[in-house]
Amino acid sequence: MRPTRLFLAPLSPCTGQRLRLHRGMANTDPKPTPDYSFEEAAARRGYARIAGVDEVGRGPLAGPVVAAAVWLDPARIPEGLNDSKALTAKKRESLYDEILAVADVSIASCTVEEIDEINILQASLRAMERAVAGLKQAADYVLVDGNKIPPAFGLDAEAIVKGDARSLSISAASIVAKTWRDRLMVDLAQHYPGYAWEKNAGYGTKAHLDGLRNFGVTPHHRRSFKPVHNILYQDKNVSG
Repeated sequence: MRPTRLFLAPLSPCTGQRLRLHRGMANTDPKPTPDYSFEEAAARRGYARIAGVDEVGRGPLAGPVVAAAVWLDPARIPEGLNDSKALTAKKRESLYDEILAVADVSIASCTVEEIDEINILQASLRAMERAVAGLKQAADYVLVDGNKIPPAFGLDAEAIVKGDARSLSISAASIVAKTWRDRLMVDLAQHYPGYAWEKNAGYGTKAHLDGLRNFGVTPHHRRSFKPVHNILYQDKNVSG
């Protein structure tokens, strides 16, 4: 399966990094299977350490946005990697432990305060920048899920639309990021019961919205998001 369009941008005048964007696919498969072809293609171009990065938590009303960067040893790739959204929670938990055992993994986040200050898109990009910077051994090429490349990478990178279902490295990153964030929201739910975060991970479900109306806004809510913003005007707040 080959991308129908490949955009190769010129070198950035600021960083010298080369950016690539894969968008669209020929013979569209509704359920593509991730493989190692993007990593192999980068290796053929001379890159030695190719990492995948993905983020989770752009849509929730509460909690941070979390990113993970993963470098996979091609000789020790766990079986069953896929887009985290296509896996059961039990399978994600199992793969999370496997990935951490065999890969170089870095997890980073942006707080709700940062999200409210710079907006969720910029916070997502910043979290990915932090995750890549946190790898134990620096990557020289990064595969990014989506269609935007964080501006502060300072190294060559490739944006892959639906990359979490197409690249094994990005799939691994998506699993790590989602599992880590889900665990965090379960923990926060113990301190702030009534919002069902242990089930909805901070997304705007009926139970969560009911909690907002009944108990107000917590320090972990994103005040720039409309449902939370509207509650704030009703003067309902839960102190930290």
